[in-house]
Amino acid sequence: MELILKQDVENLGFKDDIVTVKSGYGRNFLIPQKLAVLATASAKKVLAENLKQCAYKEKKVIEDASKTAEAIKALEIKIPAKATEGASAGDKLFGSITKLDLVEAFEKAGHEIDKKFISITGGNIKRLGQYNAVIRLHREVTFEIPFEVIAQS
Repeated sequence: MELILKQDVENLGFKDDIVTVKSGYGRNFLIPQKLAVLATASAKKVLAENLKQCAYKEKKVIEDASKTAEAIKALEIKIPAKATEGASAGDKLFGSITKLDLVEAFEKAGHEIDKKFISITGGNIKRLGQYNAVIRLHREVTFEIPFEVIAQS
């Protein structure tokens, strides 16, 4: 089943992409949630016209996202967290570091990024140390940023 996405769908595609999915997924989830519409011939023509009109605006959005990416790459992010003490305990955290902790760190630095655009390499973090996160500001602007989880004093 061919569909045109109306919104970004994780692990499937971006807004205005034409994707092929199993009919059950399209009929029972994507279309009722208003995430996609059927890719009929007329819908494809409308999409092509809309993409032509949006090309100039898209260029500006990509430039802004690239500037934001450069500013974020320049940041040195250190997230303090409560950790166990002592040689036998190692460097385990009480709880874990998630996307929300990164969002808070970015907000303190003056950059607002939605948590759905951040993915931490390896999932939630449960130990002190250096880690990486991938941030997607736009379909064409994706970058990796290192950050460090340090013991809270």
